[in-house]
Amino acid sequence: MKKQAKIEQRTNFDFVRYAQVWEDADLLIRALELKPSDVVLSIASAGDNAFSLLAEGVQKVYAVDLSFPQIACCELRKAMYLELNHQEHLLFGGLIKGEMNRIAVFNKLDLKDEIRNFWKGHLNIIDKGFMTQGKFERYFEIFRKKLLPYVHNKKRIEELLTEKTEAERLRYYDETWNNLRFKLIFKFFFSRSVMGHLGRDKEFFKYVEGNVADRIHNRVSHAMTKLNPSQNPYLHFILKGQYGNVLPYALRLENYNQIKENLDKIEFFHCSIEDFITNCTDKIDGFNLSDIFEYMTQEEMDKLYEKLVKNTNVGSRIAYWNMLVPRNSSHLSDRLGIETSSEKNKEFLEQDKAFFYSKFYLDVVKQ
Repeated sequence: MKKQAKIEQRTNFDFVRYAQVWEDADLLIRALELKPSDVVLSIASAGDNAFSLLAEGVQKVYAVDLSFPQIACCELRKAMYLELNHQEHLLFGGLIKGEMNRIAVFNKLDLKDEIRNFWKGHLNIIDKGFMTQGKFERYFEIFRKKLLPYVHNKKRIEELLTEKTEAERLRYYDETWNNLRFKLIFKFFFSRSVMGHLGRDKEFFKYVEGNVADRIHNRVSHAMTKLNPSQNPYLHFILKGQYGNVLPYALRLENYNQIKENLDKIEFFHCSIEDFITNCTDKIDGFNLSDIFEYMTQEEMDKLYEKLVKNTNVGSRIAYWNMLVPRNSSHLSDRLGIETSSEKNKEFLEQDKAFFYSKFYLDVVKQ
């Protein structure tokens, strides 16, 4: 059988794909049950969830990513936490409106030479507020500005995001929001081809089967009815282009100073997670693995997962998502001494405010 090329060989990682993390840090924090002595390994992405772990006061966070631009996002965010106040952080990132000379602020931030040089080549992104300018964020901007106005006006958007009972949410969604035009536009814009071209990457769908838009639509329906849209930061940003007062975990004022105080506990590594764990001498107590297993065959996942488990302590907790590709470790549980609860994982997923994902898994090392 021909060996499959790894994801880093099949796609391009030389630009900012994600300027924010689109995974629910509240869910991640609850699942990992972190302790002050814990050493955590996290996919870096744009840094939000890795920084969220710092707010829990853990001993160490290792944040790893294949993409240097994603590492550059993380190092820039680290400097922002260190040198800017909460309001300035949001303004510099482009998440709130206000006057700021972002280039002048950037020039004063204390950055490593390689990080500063990367961003000097992308000052247009800095000037626009870089946390709104990743490929995925611009994908949502197209939806918000070019398509959504043909379906719903600002008044309807505000109504969707207004506090309601579950019965009121369901009625509003069925009678007003989820009309035929919304269904048609959603089916087009969140299709495999359009999302692969404008939002993610076609190679991220290599192992995906079935209708992509329909599956995401089901999760959006859940987020707009069963969950509370008025308290969902991801819905707020997608529909309005800003969070307002509904911020994700790493951007909340109550977490800001804790993250700032613990910045010396985080390190970023530009490498594959396989390479990192091969050279890591620490035992890992918690894992935030994002949805990395989607981009592998099941066999590749099994090999990596076993390597990760070898670097754990008893009680270590491993968290990861599936978006569209079914990948899990249940068949390895007896051999590797891990335990997972399908009922508990289902409960976690029911609470997931970042509604793109079809599955959430938490595994606990028992031996």
